Amino acid sequence: MKYSFKIKTLGVALMAVTILSSCAGDFDEINTDPNSLTEDQLDATLAGPSFASAIYAGIHNGSYSSPGVDDQGTWGIATGILSSTFIQYLNCGYGTERNAFVNGYEGRGWTRFYTVAVPALNNAIKASAGNAEALAILKIWKVFMYNQMVDAYGPIPYTEAGNGKAKVPYDSVEFIYEDFFKLLDEANTTLSGSAITTVASFQPNDRLYAGNVANWRVFGNSLRLRLALRISDIEPAKAKTQAEAAVAAGVMQTNEQGAFFKASNITPNNLNMIVNSWGYTMTASMESILVGYNDPRLAKWFAKIDTGVYRGQPIGGLEDQFGTTKFSAFNNDVMGNGAAGNLSESKNIEVFMASENYFSRAEGALNGWNMGGSAQSLYEEGIRMSLRQWGITDTAAINAYVAGNTLPTLPNILTVYPTLDLQDIPVKLPVAWSAAVTSQRTQIAVQKYLAIFPESWESWADLRRSDAKVIYPPLNTDNNDAGVGKSLMKRIIYVTNEYSSNKDAVTDGITKLKGPDTGGTKLWWDTK
Repeated sequence: MKYSFKIKTLGVALMAVTILSSCAGDFDEINTDPNSLTEDQLDATLAGPSFASAIYAGIHNGSYSSPGVDDQGTWGIATGILSSTFIQYLNCGYGTERNAFVNGYEGRGWTRFYTVAVPALNNAIKASAGNAEALAILKIWKVFMYNQMVDAYGPIPYTEAGNGKAKVPYDSVEFIYEDFFKLLDEANTTLSGSAITTVASFQPNDRLYAGNVANWRVFGNSLRLRLALRISDIEPAKAKTQAEAAVAAGVMQTNEQGAFFKASNITPNNLNMIVNSWGYTMTASMESILVGYNDPRLAKWFAKIDTGVYRGQPIGGLEDQFGTTKFSAFNNDVMGNGAAGNLSESKNIEVFMASENYFSRAEGALNGWNMGGSAQSLYEEGIRMSLRQWGITDTAAINAYVAGNTLPTLPNILTVYPTLDLQDIPVKLPVAWSAAVTSQRTQIAVQKYLAIFPESWESWADLRRSDAKVIYPPLNTDNNDAGVGKSLMKRIIYVTNEYSSNKDAVTDGITKLKGPDTGGTKLWWDTK
């Protein structure tokens, strides 16, 4: 591989680490040339900076302050052009909106993950040797960041990633998930039995929880619940056991427990930096749901066009099909660059929201699992939690939304292009809790889709698992592979360079995938 996993692990990762550690003014400056560091120099003082790099790169963000290491284009390509487009959180105007893999975009996230995030994580683990609580937190973060990649690509290098060898084997999805649950169980055992409240080596650099043991334990259990839902179709008994264990151990229950990366001028919010400058717009699917529901989050997320209405762009339009037609941009006050031009440095990055857990628990309750509440009460609390997260605090307005009986609407674009194939509105249910279990499952999926926004990696995986009809199919497709067409993309294809430099391993990965290396091959847990 051109960026072989044998990568100068310390050189590249610690270059990023040096930059990221400058976010915390109270952490000792690293004066040693990172390119000359050797593994025996990885002591406890480098644990925090290494972890900082693993977190930021692990959420696919990059800094303009780290040229040669990464930049904000990683989010724009790995997240914006791929997962966010697939699930129609935004429209980018690139070929991926027609389900096409073009220009090697599938490789950007892969390369940055394995050349920045993985080496940084491995360095943090080595530097934290002997610190049980630090290692437990690193186990949780390892599961989080690898989970996004395995759910996107399928079998990937995992066990031996960053092993310093030119050839790195691929592990199967089911093997990796088995290890995920093992790591999360070990982490919960360590953190729940610990007498310390903060991991000092992480406190200055951890921009999620500042090394807080209780918060990291809750994060880990919430992740365990997420993964339990993911395997609920392929391993229902194990899913029940894992979900009940996660809830019993304690998952996020308040927005204060949610995971939000604290942005800074060194570690900016990439979405806020580029969504409007790159031309990302609101989609017709989002417009249909949000406008139809009179959703109070609509005005927080998107801006009206100059005629005073919201207009979402359909996914899958042909190149220049809509000409100069105006579509709603992301709201500058909340999601974009902002008038002062510094929102990317102050608007925190959504990583894992507490509201997700309520919807996961609601679905679990429908499955007959002990989730600590009824499906309806958990569903409704999840909605309230998400609304409050976005600054909607009026109790009457929140209750009115929860009890709302309006339905999603036809997109405004039909007033300009009335013949577009958008008449069959995907969501045909109100917000108010339905009496039918089948409808309840769809309602949970719809509200979970909204609550996870804008974190598209998890939302994409959840829509594939549930097969809930939430979004419009693309108007057109450039991908006629079996299982793709106008359907939801099932996975990202492997990186071209892997075929030339790690051929035997990627070939074995495709065998473990149990299908061709296309966007139409379902992953192990995607059985519907």
